[in-house]
Amino acid sequence: MKKFLLRRFVQMLVTLATVSFISFLVIELPPGDFLSVVEANLEDQFFTEEQIEAELAGFRDRFGLDQPWIVRYLRWIGGLLRGDLGYSMAFGASGNDLVGERLALSVTISVATILFSLAVAIPIGLYSAVRQYSIADHFFTFLGFIGLATPNFLLALLLMFMAVFVFNASSIGGLFSADYIAASWSIPKVVDLMKHLWLPIIIIGTAGTAGTIRVVRARMLDTLGEPFIQTARMKGLTERRVVTRHALRVAMNPVVSGMGLQMPQVIEGETLTAIVLALPTIGPLLLMAVLAEDMLIAGSILMILTTALILGNFLADIGLAWLDPRIRQEVR
Repeated sequence: MKKFLLRRFVQMLVTLATVSFISFLVIELPPGDFLSVVEANLEDQFFTEEQIEAELAGFRDRFGLDQPWIVRYLRWIGGLLRGDLGYSMAFGASGNDLVGERLALSVTISVATILFSLAVAIPIGLYSAVRQYSIADHFFTFLGFIGLATPNFLLALLLMFMAVFVFNASSIGGLFSADYIAASWSIPKVVDLMKHLWLPIIIIGTAGTAGTIRVVRARMLDTLGEPFIQTARMKGLTERRVVTRHALRVAMNPVVSGMGLQMPQVIEGETLTAIVLALPTIGPLLLMAVLAEDMLIAGSILMILTTALILGNFLADIGLAWLDPRIRQEVR
C-alpha cells in the first residue's frame, strides 16, 4: 500500500508540472495579451500615442511582459509554489485576495453538492434496483432523465421565477443577504450563508444526482445477479443485510471512483449557474480573467482546478482500496 501511495504521489507531481506548462502555453498561444486590451481602452479614451506607449511600458516593466515566455513561466510557477497566485492586471488586486474567498465558497458549494447528490442518489438508486419496474422505479427513472436533460442555468431561471412570482421573495440570487455581503465573517454571517446555500446546491447537484441514481441502479442490478449474492442468501442472511452489506458495497465502486472527478466538474459546471444567481464563486472569476486575457489569474485558477482533480482521484483510489479487498490485493 505504501508503494502504491508513493507511486501515485509522484504521478501527481509529474501531472501538475505538465499541466502547468501546457496551461501556460495555451494561454500564451492566442494573439494579443492584456496589453492589447489596455491599448484598446486607452484609444477609446482618446489618449495620445505617447501617453499610450508610456502606460504600456509601465505594465511591461511591472509584470515582466517584455521577458521571454520561459522566464515568465518560471516566475509564475515559482510564485505558485510559494502560495502566491500573482497580481491581477485586469482587476488591479492580488490574486490571493481575489481567489481566496471565492475559492472557499466554491469548495463549500462543491462539497455540499456532492454530499447532497450522494445522500439522495444512493437510497433512490438502491430502492429502484430492489423494486425494479415498479411504479416508483419508473417515476424515479423519469425524474432522472428530466434532471439529466435540464441545463443548470435553465433550472436556476425557473426557480428564480417561482421564487419571485409564486413565493413573493423579496431578494433572489447571491449567497448572502444585503447586510452581510461586505461584513466580516461571523456566526450570523455563516447562518445567513446556510439560508442561501440550499438553492445553488439543488440546482448544481441536479444533473449529478440524476446520473448517480442511474449508475447505482445499474450496478446494483448487475451485482444482485452475481454468484456471491446467491451464496450469501443460501447462508441464511437477511435480504436487508445481503443488499446493504454485500451488494451495495460492490456497486459503490463506480460511484467512489467518479467522486474524484466531481469537485472540479461541479466548480466548472457552476459557472453559468453562478452568473445567473450572482454567486461570488471562482467560476465567474475564471471567465472574466480569460475574457480580459489576465494570464496570471486564469492560469492560477486552472492550476487550482487541476490540483482539485488530481487530489480527488487520489482520494478516490484510497477509497476504492478500502472498499474493495480485490483492489487492496492489487496495490500490494
